[in-house]
Amino acid sequence: MRNITVIGSGTMGNGIAHTFAQYGFSVALVDINKDALQLALQTIGNNLDKQVKKGTIDEQAKINTLNNIKIYTDIKSGAANADLVVEAATENRDVKLNLFKQLGDLCAAHTILASNTSSISITEIAAVTKKPGNVIGMHFMNPVPLMKLVEVIRGTETTDKVTLTIMELSKHLDKIPVEVNDAPGFVANRILMPMINEAIYTLHEGITGVEEIDTVMKLGMSHPMGPLQLADFIGLDVCLAILNVLYAGFNNEKYTPCPLLTELVSAGCLGIKSGSGFYKYTAGSKELIVADKFRKTNI
Repeated sequence: MRNITVIGSGTMGNGIAHTFAQYGFSVALVDINKDALQLALQTIGNNLDKQVKKGTIDEQAKINTLNNIKIYTDIKSGAANADLVVEAATENRDVKLNLFKQLGDLCAAHTILASNTSSISITEIAAVTKKPGNVIGMHFMNPVPLMKLVEVIRGTETTDKVTLTIMELSKHLDKIPVEVNDAPGFVANRILMPMINEAIYTLHEGITGVEEIDTVMKLGMSHPMGPLQLADFIGLDVCLAILNVLYAGFNNEKYTPCPLLTELVSAGCLGIKSGSGFYKYTAGSKELIVADKFRKTNI
């Protein structure tokens, strides 16, 4: 397995491409938006510079990593020689089903098709392909080059051979894979998202403020990042999408998204990527400042 195709050049896609390329794989990074691809290459270059500065890689490794990545705006060309495709498109069921139907038609019989989905059923995704046994979930954590965990999700039809291949491949990337069975939200987000949602309800009900909630969880529960800051980091739109999948999948009121989360997403306040969520973000600044809407005088 040498040729890797990554579909989607956003935060997760460029991180996945970076990681595979750094470990010597030939990577085709595919996105319909050429500007997004150029931005992805710039981001990868910047992140490699940080690794060089920290001494985790040298300058030649940076050059080799960038040389291992080719960009494509056409999925047919980008996936033509793939041994593995990792889909990292937006967390939208219809988008993913459409992509996997195309990939099932375009790719060779041996190609493994993996989704980086946070919550959507691998079994359902696999059903639109010609070889559901070759479809699996490969859920990386953000930021991909740094985070060790990969959730490896088996669909109902995923073969033992494909599962073993992805488990071993993840280890080759210096990751720690954890095999789980297909269920809404899998393990990570089935546990994490209700906690984030409850933190938002705590704020919504005026029990305390943004910084106070995050401080309680950091100091009291030893979390490295508070749930509201983490929600901003993940993307509030992504959190909402995952909660909706959990609600639909389990038909349980406990997964109902907090109205405040829905309100923020509707207003375009998506967290770091939009510049504002529970906190506000300024390019180049590491200072964490509560968004104006949530300053104590407004609660």
